[in-house]
Amino acid sequence: MTLAVSLDTILDDLRTLVEVESPSGDVESLTISARVVADLLERRLGGRAVLVDGPAGPHVHWSGGGEPRVLVLGHHDTVFPLGTLARRPFTVADGKITGPGVFDMLGGLVQAVHAVALLDDRSGVEILVTADEENGSLTSRALLEDRAQACGTVLVLEGAGDGGDLKVGRKGCGTFEVTVTGRASHAGLEPEAGVNALVEAAHQVLEIAALNRPEAGTTVTPTVLRSGGQSNVVPDAATIVVDVRVETADETARVEAAFASLTPRDPQAVLAVTGSVARPPMTPETSTDLFALAASLEPGIRGVSVGGGSDGNFTAALGIPTLDGLGAVGGGAHADTEHVLVDTVVGRVHLVAGLLRAVTA
Repeated sequence: MTLAVSLDTILDDLRTLVEVESPSGDVESLTISARVVADLLERRLGGRAVLVDGPAGPHVHWSGGGEPRVLVLGHHDTVFPLGTLARRPFTVADGKITGPGVFDMLGGLVQAVHAVALLDDRSGVEILVTADEENGSLTSRALLEDRAQACGTVLVLEGAGDGGDLKVGRKGCGTFEVTVTGRASHAGLEPEAGVNALVEAAHQVLEIAALNRPEAGTTVTPTVLRSGGQSNVVPDAATIVVDVRVETADETARVEAAFASLTPRDPQAVLAVTGSVARPPMTPETSTDLFALAASLEPGIRGVSVGGGSDGNFTAALGIPTLDGLGAVGGGAHADTEHVLVDTVVGRVHLVAGLLRAVTA
């Protein structure tokens, strides 16, 4: 029997998830969160939600049975440390829902559950909620790719773009770390006896920043530099952390090759480079048919390409039709301004339900 959409029930369910804090990397908290997600799935949809253990915390998998047709993909880890809830509790006021993780992406998870609940026939629908998306999906990638290939279609319930835009493209993204090893010495007595890792790192930062090609959609951004400990010691080590975003496979290859070929300015310094563009680009052609279907259900909705990555990058890179940004409408991801717009919640549930009906018909 088809269930009615109750905004009050959705808000209650979202409160339940938000009030179980689930910071990425905190396995104990994520284990509790996974159990709460599984309980929500079973209460609203019936059947059994399976916890798939992993070193980063449990992933949650639910199936409506029958031949797999569509995978609804999300994550239950958030970026906020324990204790954020006490400072920024779950609140509904002035047309906004606030609280840690409401937009990225607990709101989308709850909307997905209620969208599936609207289906008279849930066979062919699977839901996978991973525990490590915010940390790169290192322990969930194989599982999500396997289920995506089995289902053949993926709907990603990450937060929507501005104004409710769907996300039809995402940049590939990765993190590189460049470690410089030098030699310590007294900065006053014999600085020339040292090999200054900080100075070498400064040269490398400029080399790395020069890899930017904004005209090609590529950003290479040094974000962290760590070096030194005492003001009178020539530092013997430095670490540079770099954020990379690319739109094409060619740019991925160029940037990765450039990092691999970095050489020290000071021949006495030693460089070590780790990292890669771990999330491949999600190109718009993988979303074409699904976006057209969404636009037929909600005329005027737009599709946009964005710089942030998601697990949709992985599934799209396999050639699996993938549509992203189907989750909560709001903003402020990863910030204290995070929010969901109350008056968009029910409409988004209906949009996702409509897509699920069409894909499984």
